[in-house]
Amino acid sequence: MEEQVSSRRHEWRIALTASAPVMLGYIVLGLGYGLYTQNLGFFWWVPTLMALTIYGGSVEFMIANMLTQAFNPLTVLVITLVVGFRQFFYSIAMLGKYKGHGFQKFFQIFSLTDETFVVNYQLRLGDDVDHQRVYTMVAALDYFYWVFGAWLGGTLGSILAIQIKGLDFAMTALFLVLALDQILKEKSHVSSVSGLVITVVCLTLVGSTYFLLVTLLLLVVKFTILYRRRVMK
Repeated sequence: MEEQVSSRRHEWRIALTASAPVMLGYIVLGLGYGLYTQNLGFFWWVPTLMALTIYGGSVEFMIANMLTQAFNPLTVLVITLVVGFRQFFYSIAMLGKYKGHGFQKFFQIFSLTDETFVVNYQLRLGDDVDHQRVYTMVAALDYFYWVFGAWLGGTLGSILAIQIKGLDFAMTALFLVLALDQILKEKSHVSSVSGLVITVVCLTLVGSTYFLLVTLLLLVVKFTILYRRRVMK
């Protein structure tokens, strides 16, 4: 029993250390999101509820703004699919790592954000810990950071009635730092470089309106080919 408790504590320490950079970004951006929704006229608990159920970062910002206008379900659906479609690639990349069962499996799928993907993808674990449990712990901590930040922003916003501009860039900056760290640890940069090239080419040829959709479709093809080659080896 004591050995099991000690093992769980060790796993939590690993998860806390790994998710620490995400904590800073999520709480700051969640705070900004809470303040943002307050300035749109929502009740203080709305950002917390949206953070708990949507958990989509930039999608939540857009939906909060769209809820102040004439509601168009189809538009919300399309925007959510386009912005969140990148998660499809994360799931492909994590097929070899995420092998949880039951509730753990569904939570791993639900909580696979940009930052959680980067942290868990680059996480190197020994045989003395349960890998799936650590991955789930990291995801749960990231989820808590975001919800807590949204709650804090909504609460402070209802009391102080203030708005801070520019906080929406905090998540972009955080992801860039985590992505750069992952690139530096890669043995081969073929995947990262090819992804960057595809993005630039699509932006140049297609334009800013549709380049994201075209880029994501091409990346699906690329990752599928790379995954099949890896399996064949």
